[in-house]
Amino acid sequence: MSINNSKTEVKRLFIGAGCNRIVNNLSWGASDLVSFGAQNAVVIFCPKSAQILTTLPGHKAVVNCTHWLPSNKFAFKAKQLERHYLLSGDADGVMILWELSLADNKWRPALQLPKSHKKGVTCITGFMVSQTDAIFATSSSDGTVCVWDVVFPTSFGCECKLSCLETLVVGSRPMVTLSLAQLPGNTGLIALAMGGLDNKIYLYCAERTGKFVRACELKGHTDWIRSLDFSLPIFSGEADSVLLVSSSQDKGIRIWKLTFRGSLANTEGTYKRGEIGLASYIEGPVFVAGSFSYQISLESLLIGHEDWVYSVQWQPPSLAAEEEIGFYQPQSILSASMDKTMMIWQPERKTGIWMNVVTVGELSHCALGFYGGHWSPDARSILAHGYGGSFHMWKNIGVSSDNWQPQKVPSGHFAAVTDIAWARCGEYLLSASHDQTTRIFAPWHNRDPQSDGDSWNEIARPQVHGHDINCAAIIQGKGNHRFVSGAEEKVARVFEAPLSFLKTLHYATSEQSSFPEDVQADVQVLGANMSALGLSQKPIYVNVTFSLLATHEIQENLGNDGLDTLESVPDAVPVALTEPPIEDQLAWHTLWPESHKLYGHGNELFSLCCDHEGKLVASSCKAQSATVAEIWLWQVGSWKAVGRLQSHSLTVTQMEFSHDDNLLLAVSRDRQFSIFKINRAGNDEIDYKLVARQEAHKRIIWACSWNPFGHEFATGSRDKTVKIWGVEKTSSVKPLLTLPQFDSSVTALSWVGLDRQRNDGLLAVGMESGLLQIWSLHVERSDDSIPTPGVATAQIIRLDPFMCHVSAVNRLAWKNPENNENSTNLQLASCGADHCVRLYEVIVH
Repeated sequence: MSINNSKTEVKRLFIGAGCNRIVNNLSWGASDLVSFGAQNAVVIFCPKSAQILTTLPGHKAVVNCTHWLPSNKFAFKAKQLERHYLLSGDADGVMILWELSLADNKWRPALQLPKSHKKGVTCITGFMVSQTDAIFATSSSDGTVCVWDVVFPTSFGCECKLSCLETLVVGSRPMVTLSLAQLPGNTGLIALAMGGLDNKIYLYCAERTGKFVRACELKGHTDWIRSLDFSLPIFSGEADSVLLVSSSQDKGIRIWKLTFRGSLANTEGTYKRGEIGLASYIEGPVFVAGSFSYQISLESLLIGHEDWVYSVQWQPPSLAAEEEIGFYQPQSILSASMDKTMMIWQPERKTGIWMNVVTVGELSHCALGFYGGHWSPDARSILAHGYGGSFHMWKNIGVSSDNWQPQKVPSGHFAAVTDIAWARCGEYLLSASHDQTTRIFAPWHNRDPQSDGDSWNEIARPQVHGHDINCAAIIQGKGNHRFVSGAEEKVARVFEAPLSFLKTLHYATSEQSSFPEDVQADVQVLGANMSALGLSQKPIYVNVTFSLLATHEIQENLGNDGLDTLESVPDAVPVALTEPPIEDQLAWHTLWPESHKLYGHGNELFSLCCDHEGKLVASSCKAQSATVAEIWLWQVGSWKAVGRLQSHSLTVTQMEFSHDDNLLLAVSRDRQFSIFKINRAGNDEIDYKLVARQEAHKRIIWACSWNPFGHEFATGSRDKTVKIWGVEKTSSVKPLLTLPQFDSSVTALSWVGLDRQRNDGLLAVGMESGLLQIWSLHVERSDDSIPTPGVATAQIIRLDPFMCHVSAVNRLAWKNPENNENSTNLQLASCGADHCVRLYEVIVH
């Protein structure tokens, strides 16, 4: 059956994602956009708005590296460009060239490069030769380096012309960093510097389309080379030169100078042995490229970092006043290290000695160092990405002197997101992930009348755990905000919102700035602390905060004598936030205290749900036998186990209470669904009974969802089908409809009501491929003359792949429409294995 459906529109509201923990993953382009990899997706964000704009689907493996053409280094040349290009490489060796049209902000995959690498791509670097021509090089862990030439089309949508200039085999120790540059002296020669696991830097030279020849080796570093970057030519007197900066795991940074000596014809083609005296050795060795000679020397050695230096980058050039040169290359280098700092290095004016002039970093003990640092095209901002998938940005807001201040950046999970849940009134969205955190995202009310409106941000990180988190459920009903989470452990944990979060949420979502006093009287916990070796988050009480601070000061004065240093972790300082928090605040100061532990399951927790009254929580765990697969019911408040429901023989994958809370639906790996009738007797006693169990699909059932207006429900399975079922008054279950087979396994479902009288609703379907579809459902109620109800259905929208996930959708959740009736503006949240939390606005006309 089909029904007429009005036009439905889907808009993207928000994407939250963290960066892959890989060096060379991030790139800041001349377009002033930043690209990075989040699992298999290439993600684009705008540093000015601190919002992720889109994700690019195409890779089937983890994205290792991205590189813009033109990059931030060539921003001064890119003012007139209508199209920018982005290269991305993944762990399978696949590389894709993307095209961005600036006029309409549209992306398209321009080209998938021929697969020339057998293993993962480790680095991509390149430069624009002209507005329609670029050269780039790629390295791989298979021990090869490829050099490519690409000619871009003159109009959007036309094909790019690609040719592989050379494939260099570098041996068993692969290269992990590359840098390309045009050699000084207007010779038309290209230099390719590469470094890797054998502590040496190799310099190759070639003509524009010629064969690359190894020119020399640069020795000096004592550990793996991690980053290389050529400057643009520096004009000093008569001789042209370029500088090459290198960083290593030996914690040092070296600057090498390549100077143009002239044509070999001028020096009679040879260098006589007798002419190479001591002076030549001091200046540095000479190498020959084509018919020209160059001298290379060590300019400086920079020591200042205390751990591996993962990236170095020259400050992007700016347009020069002198028209002959066209640009000015600043003598300034940005370095990023695993010691949690980024440094800017510049030579002193008088002595020329390179000094560290700016140091920024995260002093939080939970930050684990930076994987890369990048300049903005105008060099007013610097951006780092860290071990925890996080971004850290500082902007120089000083006028006469430098004043680098932290800036707002996007944030999100850096591993698969396993579960999401809306707050009971929809004020925020809670997500749980295998990155061992739960996070809260909320719209931040912008009080500036000239702004674009509210923007979604991560406002808290209630749980930072030692195990991968599989599931979470928000407690509905009255009272303070609470949620239960289940991880790769046998214990479910209950968390309660502290006063600092309530004040932050009130400020973020409300027009009023005054905080209700009655809530402040009820909630006596200000925040939470995490012990160094524990998994529990201990409360910080409002009344004892000042005495704690005083004790902390006394301990600092006395020193650490007698204290267990493993346990001496800095205390959290929970405060009400008046602007969206940055990573340092989120990671430590927004924890929620743990109020209860729920013991009972024999294996790791897998699924959780709460009823709509906020009286019961149901939990399930991983199981391979009927006794372990039982569902436990917990009473909210006393947190006693009030029921153990047996029905399935394998893991229960999802559970959901019907909207009147009378029925509990469970689906399992054993391909069956079960329905339990829940009776709430007096004295807080729970009576439960298995009323239906049925084998519903041919493969694992991953998802289920109730109709908000009745006792119909949907199930989704690995067999690529979605089935609609109805529970009759006799508690028997009858199949009503099977939707047409999908292209991929169905992994997530969520049903929302539109019109209670007509019993209309929308069913969101998420698949293993990452794609989303929304179906319109109209359930025709049965009466005495019609023995069974019917369902009219129509697929109303298939979301564009650029709006969808790129890996399996793990959970879908509609925000409850106000009053649940006749709502036209709906919000749908989704999470997936691609590390993304996504939010859509669905407008039903």
